[in-house]
Amino acid sequence: MPVSSLSSAILSHVTAIKNVPPPPLRSVPSLKLSEHIDYDQLNLLCCMRELQCSWNAENILSAHNKFIKEYPKIFLPKKIRLPKLSKQEGERKPSAGAEESQPQQPDIYSHNIAVYAKKARGGHNLYEPKKSEKLEEFLAILKKVPIHRTKREHNTVWKMLKTIPDLTSQLTDELLKTLSKNVISETWVKGSTVIGNDGFYVILKGQARPQTQRYDSMIEEIESTSSFIPQSSHSFVFSENGVLAETHTTLCDPTLRPWSTFGTLEVASQVYLEPNDYTVITEEDCEILKIPAKKYAKLKEEKTKLENKQTVKLLHKCPYYEKWPTSAINELVLLVKWKKFPPGHVMVESGNIISFVAYINSGHCKIYKNIVGLMKVQSKKVKKTKRLVYMGQLKKQESFGEISVLLQVPFTCTVITGEQVEMAIIEDKDIFELDPVTQQLMLQTAKPTFDHLTDEDVRNEYLRKEQQKEWKNFKDKTVRDSLHYHGVIPGFGKWKHNWTSIPRNLKNPLISY
Repeated sequence: MPVSSLSSAILSHVTAIKNVPPPPLRSVPSLKLSEHIDYDQLNLLCCMRELQCSWNAENILSAHNKFIKEYPKIFLPKKIRLPKLSKQEGERKPSAGAEESQPQQPDIYSHNIAVYAKKARGGHNLYEPKKSEKLEEFLAILKKVPIHRTKREHNTVWKMLKTIPDLTSQLTDELLKTLSKNVISETWVKGSTVIGNDGFYVILKGQARPQTQRYDSMIEEIESTSSFIPQSSHSFVFSENGVLAETHTTLCDPTLRPWSTFGTLEVASQVYLEPNDYTVITEEDCEILKIPAKKYAKLKEEKTKLENKQTVKLLHKCPYYEKWPTSAINELVLLVKWKKFPPGHVMVESGNIISFVAYINSGHCKIYKNIVGLMKVQSKKVKKTKRLVYMGQLKKQESFGEISVLLQVPFTCTVITGEQVEMAIIEDKDIFELDPVTQQLMLQTAKPTFDHLTDEDVRNEYLRKEQQKEWKNFKDKTVRDSLHYHGVIPGFGKWKHNWTSIPRNLKNPLISY
C-alpha cells in the first residue's frame, strides 16, 4: 500500500526530532548570603525541638512564644562606624618675618560658620581688606582722564555716585550717569583751603573742616542758592556684595569725613557767592571727587536744547499745529514738561475739565464714551448703569485738551493710556499766560477730541459689542455642552495636552487650557 506524502513528512519530522541532542544543563545560581543575618542562629531556630513535636494546642503555644523570643537573634546588630580622625601634622614654627606679614585673625570669628562656608566655596576670605581695595580701585579710575576710561570703569563710577544721597535726591539717574563720565579726583595736602564754588565735591579720603554751616539745594534757583554743606555728614562702608552701606554722624560734629559733600553745581558767574560759603580746610591729606559746575551747566544746556528740538519736531507733526509759525511754536516749547504715564492711567474722565494740554510722543491712549446701559440683576429685573464704550485711539503725534482748557468746558470722553505713554504737557496756568494771539490761534486750529461721534454712533457701537458678547457666550456654551455630552472633558484623559505654549493654530481657542 503506497504511503501518502503527509505521512512521510510526519515520519521524517519525528526522525529529525529524535536525532536532535537535548539542551545542555544549566547550573543553579549560587545564593548570596546576606550580611545582616546570623545563619547559625537561623539553623538553631529551625531545628527547635518544639517545632517537631506533635501538633497540639499546648505545644503550638509554647513553640510560638519561644520562636518569637528567639527570632530577633538571627539579625546581626549594625556596626557603628565613627568618622575618621585626621592625623594632626606637627606644627611649624613661623619665622619672625612671616609672623609680622600675616595679620592675626580675631577670635570673634572662630565660631562664625560663614567664614568657613565662604572659604569652602572658593569665595573671598572675610578677613581680606575689601573696603580698601574697592576704594583704591575707585581712586585709580578717577585719576585717569575721563576719555581714557573704559566702559566698565565708567559704570563703576556711576554706581558709586548713585550711593551718595545728596546727588540722587536732586539729580535724575540719566543725568547722573552722564555726569559720572566727567568727574575727576583731586589731591589736597593737610591744611589746604578748598573753595568749592566751582563744583560739587565728595571727600573720598581724609577729613576736612567747613567754614560755614548753611545748607541749601545745590541746584536751587539763583536767588536762593547758598552753600551746600550738610548738617550731618554721610559716611559709607563696603558690604560683602560691594554695595555701600550708609551711616550718619551726629549733627553736633562739624567735621567732614569720607563720603561727606560740599560745594555747588551752579556756575559762579550766575550767582553772587560769599567767600566762605563753600570753603573747607583739610585736616589731613585728602582725596576729593569733583564734579565741575561748568560741565554740569554744559550738559544741562545740551539736554535742554535736545528736548526743545524734540518738542518742536513733535508739535510740527501734530495735525492741529502743522501750519503754525515757528515763533508761536517756540513760545509753546518754553512751557513744555515731559512726563511718562504707565498703562491704564486715567488721563481725564468724561465730564471733568482737563488741567493740561498733552502731546503724545510715544504710545497710544484709548478713548471711551459714556452711555447708560441695562444690566440684568435677576431673571426678570434689570437696572440702569453707566458703561464705558471703546470708540477709538489717540495715537502718536496727536494732541488733546486745548478746547477744554481754553474754554473751560468739560471733556466729552474718557482718556486712558493703552500702554506706557510719553507726553509733552503744558499746564493750564501756563496756557492762560500765553499771548492772546497764540490762544486764539490754538482755538481756531484745535478741535474737541472725537467730536464727530454722535450719541447714535455710541449707542450703535454699544449694541454691536453687546450682541457680539452674547453671541460669543452662546457659542462657547453650546460647544462646551456638546463636548460634555460625548464625555469629552478638555484637560483630562486623552484630551490632556502637555504643551509648554499654545500652538500657532490654536492661538484663540474656545476652550482655555
